Amino acid sequence: MKKCSLVLLAVVALLYFPIQTQAQEVTNSGGVAGFFVGCCFGIRTAGQWNEGKDLHFRDWGRMIPFVSLVIAVWDGIDGAQGITTSDLQEQYGAQYF
Repeated sequence: MKKCSLVLLAVVALLYFPIQTQAQEVTNSGGVAGFFVGCCFGIRTAGQWNEGKDLHFRDWGRMIPFVSLVIAVWDGIDGAQGITTSDLQEQYGAQYF
């Protein structure tokens, strides 16, 4: 359990620190941060990360056991209701979507 916590902490730290510079410098796409975002959250989120978008709280929640299940169901319900990226952009702003 202790190893899992250390690995999770290391991944979060690697993803958190590039967020600070990503907002200031959009041309810094790809690299180690893009690799970890792609591994943890999928290709669509990695593409948005490389375009300068921030990670949404739902993306971060997918890394936490049991919380990820709740978020997956929540995303499924939103998908069934027909939510679009334009709707999310209006709700959360262009910084995320």
